[in-house]
Amino acid sequence: MTALTPAVFHVLLALVAGDRHGYGIMQDIAQHTGGELKMGAGTLYGTIQRLMDQGLVREVESPRPQTARDERRRHYRLTPAGRQALHGEVQRLEHLLNVARGVRRVSGAKA
Repeated sequence: MTALTPAVFHVLLALVAGDRHGYGIMQDIAQHTGGELKMGAGTLYGTIQRLMDQGLVREVESPRPQTARDERRRHYRLTPAGRQALHGEVQRLEHLLNVARGVRRVSGAKA
């Protein structure tokens, strides 16, 4: 399995809880990373487009009636394939973490 890029991982993670528009995804990413990862609009929308091309994310209608301010906002949803890709990446990262913990125990390094 190929590792997901940090941008892809965080976009999928932001969508796992439900549909989001681009700005909402950016806010979730900033919150999940404690503000350490701030994704710019170009990176975000380029990543979303690639995810849509791969069938991992799809655009959906807004969950509520749109106002003039909201009509430009696009909402995105994780597809079953996107959920599966995220799950696979979480398992891959858990495995790496377990390997690292095992190495630390063997080497006698302190946590």
